[in-house]
Amino acid sequence: MRVIFEKSTPGRRGVGFPPSDVPAHAVLPPECLRATRAELPEVSELEAVRHFTRLSQRNFSVDTNFYPLGSCTMKYNPKFCEVVARLEGFSQLHPLLPQLRRGGMLTQGALGVLYETARLLCEITGMAQFTMQPLAGAHGELTGAMIIAAYHRQQGKRKTRVIIPDSAHGTNPASAAIAGYEVVVAPTGDRGVLDAQTVEELLSDEVAALMLTCPNTLGLFNSQIREIADLIHGVDGLMYYDGANLNALLGRARPGDMGFDVVHLNLHKTFGAPHGGGGPGAGPVGVVERLAPFLPTSVVEKRSDGTYSLQYDRKDSIGYVAPFYGSFGVIVRAYAYLLLLGGDCLKSVSGNAVLNANYVLARLKDHYEVAFDRRCMHEFVLSASRQARMGVKALDVAKGLLDRGIHPPTVYFPQTVPEALMIEPTETESKETLDAFVAAMIEIARLAEQDPDALHEAPTQTPVGRLDEVAAARNQDTSYTPPAPPVEQ
Repeated sequence: MRVIFEKSTPGRRGVGFPPSDVPAHAVLPPECLRATRAELPEVSELEAVRHFTRLSQRNFSVDTNFYPLGSCTMKYNPKFCEVVARLEGFSQLHPLLPQLRRGGMLTQGALGVLYETARLLCEITGMAQFTMQPLAGAHGELTGAMIIAAYHRQQGKRKTRVIIPDSAHGTNPASAAIAGYEVVVAPTGDRGVLDAQTVEELLSDEVAALMLTCPNTLGLFNSQIREIADLIHGVDGLMYYDGANLNALLGRARPGDMGFDVVHLNLHKTFGAPHGGGGPGAGPVGVVERLAPFLPTSVVEKRSDGTYSLQYDRKDSIGYVAPFYGSFGVIVRAYAYLLLLGGDCLKSVSGNAVLNANYVLARLKDHYEVAFDRRCMHEFVLSASRQARMGVKALDVAKGLLDRGIHPPTVYFPQTVPEALMIEPTETESKETLDAFVAAMIEIARLAEQDPDALHEAPTQTPVGRLDEVAAARNQDTSYTPPAPPVEQ
């Protein structure tokens, strides 16, 4: 809706002149208008462009450098998806436009994107229905945990526990705890994956669910997954799939076929939408048929005449988990990505991701200790324990990579591996980039033996040098008070 400003009057500068045919109800009343001009900074276009260009040059992004951040799938984001998300019919669409009435045709395309993306995700994961509302992976986890709790309440079962492996993402136990569950930590043991016998020993009638990343955060696939699912289902528990690592299975294996009942996905990891910088993210949640009634309100449905509407009448729903319909711009990007690639290319994504990870692992395993020296999936975990014995920690390795123009991998996670370096090259990087990363890692391993102090001082090539993270955490300046905002005159 256009907002028209009232015609200028004496003492009211800077207000617009409405056209003669503007209806009275579209004109802002005088009490809502400024008495003086807004005090905005006056700079030339050149100064503004230089300011924001310099800010952009301080960013570290997938567009500029290699970003092997383990478990985060920092893949290149196709510019085609950005172009689609900027189409005026998507970028300028207001969420309060009518959806249910026949006159709400402006929203039909957006509702169609939500519906079709959900159907594609159902096909990819083997789920029956999806909600597109959750705004991040952790938000999806909490939504899934709430759905699990609602299901068990309706069944009249007292379920108080959720089993989570010790190598899981930290958001897994956090989400389960927020949903009201007691977290039971399951050790992964010497094999690096959760053992069916371990699960069986932890089972009881109070177990509500098992939250599992597959493949796990060590980059290992669990060959006992169906046996574990049968054990959990045997006590009327549910299998929850943390979709952070779906990039390893995309187009090749479906969580629903493995026995999972609830799935969250990261559109900003697996499906080509931007990731990092604090958002936005998107963490859609899919469920099997018997859990569909508990999905959040509202759900997009397709009517018999081919149009779309929002369904609000859901008596068993857990309610709203986000304003409106989710991170719509991220969903549009993911939809464009899926249509651009198609089924065959989705298989290539996972195939190349696994190939790249195993190539880098093979090149580095003689220079660093390997948590589990066997075929990995899309990511793997090294240990800098060998370098630590020479006084060079995993953090020093990470700082050394910054000097070489490479974003560090995830360090000190999972916590089951000492001095962990968790590396995920993704499918979008070339062999030349991977070779340059390998060369940098080998050089750092050599420096750890010959000149460890050079790594203790790194990075020396970044604008601010090496930060003292411990001092920053322990000696926080709590005396600072932000200035009060100016009072509107």
